[in-house]
Amino acid sequence: MDTINISVSLAILVITIIISVLGFNNPELQAKLLHNPFLANKRKQYHRLLSSGFIHNGWAHLGFNMLTFFFFGGVVEQVFIKSYGNIWGAVIFLGVYLVAIIVSDLPSFFKYKDMPAYSSLGASGGVSAIVFASILFQPTEKLFLLLIPIPIPAFVLGTLYVIYSYYQSKNSSDNINHSAHLYGAVFGFVISAILIPSAVTDFFIQLSKYRLPF
Repeated sequence: MDTINISVSLAILVITIIISVLGFNNPELQAKLLHNPFLANKRKQYHRLLSSGFIHNGWAHLGFNMLTFFFFGGVVEQVFIKSYGNIWGAVIFLGVYLVAIIVSDLPSFFKYKDMPAYSSLGASGGVSAIVFASILFQPTEKLFLLLIPIPIPAFVLGTLYVIYSYYQSKNSSDNINHSAHLYGAVFGFVISAILIPSAVTDFFIQLSKYRLPF
């Protein structure tokens, strides 16, 4: 069980890092993989909805996404493996991650499909889906943020994450698709609830038992 879990998670991690680094040094490659709704629509380059999730806007962007995925990916996959078995659990985990990248890019696709200048990149949609699947499964799990040595419950961090993503999607001017954070998070939470219905009951039970530390 652990072997498949590690191999799928590491495969996503390693492949994303390799392609992202290649993109750093090859603008032409990055341009071919970018989420550009205009090109996807006019030239039927729909692969961009997925390929954009394997490139990033610099080391900080790549590092944040992959570090987050590293901490949450194995946990979520183990839940799917426990529910669906060794092989199908790993396959479902991979499917949720990849589909989340596509789904999280769809709103910007429809919004900007007639605007040639718009493009975005990053695995944020897929990573957000995994993070919020983890929040569904373990809502009161204590998490630590960089530079903040205080444990924060997962459901509180998730709420702050959604607020931040919404704000950034309205105010950011970089090529990072911040709205993908939001849509990826919603997709990850909802699809995980559909795939494992018992997790919804467990989610509310855990929240009902949670007590503030003050």
